[in-house]
Amino acid sequence: MANYYVTAVPPTDLNRNTEWFTYPGVWTTYILILFFSWLVVLSVFGCSPGTAWTIVHLSHFLVTYQCFHWKKGTPFADDQGIYNRLTWWEQIDSGKQLTRNRKFLTVVPVVLYLIASHTTDYQHPMLFFNTIAVFVLVVAKFPNMHKVRIFGINADQ
Repeated sequence: MANYYVTAVPPTDLNRNTEWFTYPGVWTTYILILFFSWLVVLSVFGCSPGTAWTIVHLSHFLVTYQCFHWKKGTPFADDQGIYNRLTWWEQIDSGKQLTRNRKFLTVVPVVLYLIASHTTDYQHPMLFFNTIAVFVLVVAKFPNMHKVRIFGINADQ
């Protein structure tokens, strides 16, 4: 007798807070948002291209550090609180380290840093602020920083 049952394959990420990052086109959209942010800063503030890239880089740092590495939990109640002690970064790809998504999100601030630093001719103080921002973001993404809390806040609290 033949088996006519279909084997269902569960999605790779059941976490609604992070599953959107697995959709096609998210990386392209992310890069386009950064580029259009640069165009907006350039036209609204009337500054040099390098200063505009620095503003975009530092803004990207502030937003992503807050949303990806500082805030814990999810905005959804149906997850039963299982993600309450995890940041968004710790939740993506079900906590698996060195995935394509994590590598992409690590490369983006580095590329922004290189663009902002080069277009400002590596001048102080922009180079200093850009360097601090990329350092903090990249270190926060290291696999050995998973579930590590700074300022005496333990992961179990």
